[in-house]
This record gives sequence, C-alpha cells and structure tokens, in this order.
Amino acid sequence: QVQLVESGGGLVQAGGSLRLSCVASGSIFSISAMGWYRQAPGKQRELVAVISSGGSTNYAHSVKGRFTISRDNAKNTVYLQMNSLKPEDTAVYYCNMYYSDYLAVYDYWGQGTQVTVSS
Repeated sequence: QVQLVESGGGLVQAGGSLRLSCVASGSIFSISAMGWYRQAPGKQRELVAVISSGGSTNYAHSVKGRFTISRDNAKNTVYLQMNSLKPEDTAVYYCNMYYSDYLAVYDYWGQGTQVTVSS
C-alpha cells in the first residue's frame, strides 16, 4: 500500500514563495507519474503540474512560469516550488501518484496541505 504525505503548506503574502513536498512510500515511485492538484472552496479539483517518470513536465496555464515541479527518485519525493504567489492560488494542494500497466492501475492521493495567500 502506497502512502503519500504532503508538507510545506502555510500562509504567505501575495508575491511570496512556498515549496511543497510529497514523500511516497512503496516501490513504484520512480516508475510513476507524479502530480500536484489543488481544490479551492466551492471549486472542482484541478491539475496544477505533473511530472512523468522520465522527467517531462506539464503545467496548468494559470501557474506556468511561476511554479516548478521536480522529483528526487532517490528520496521518493516530489516537490512543487511556488513563486509569485497570488490570492487565487489559495487552495488545498494534493499530491497524486499514478501508474498503470496491463495488469492494474495505481492511483493514490495524499491528504492535502493548505496553502493560503493573503493579499
């Protein structure tokens, strides 16, 4: 069973920075795609950034140029560096691990970490 534990959330002023971390247990981290999603009150969960097992990245248009996703396979950890934060970035941020093959689909979520950006 995989567990994902996020950390690094908090309260920051607009224009500030935070770095989120997500540590994964288990043995499939290095072959899994890792993503960060967020959900603001009253809104649907949305993709923020994703990084493939090979290191390719993709970002939501709203965060491109401000956020950077990275991974350290030796530490089973994925990061989200968030710069130039805006009040609209306020949300609960969730880490996701996804892997699929012909046998099964593995799709795991962390418990979330709150990010609040004050204006």
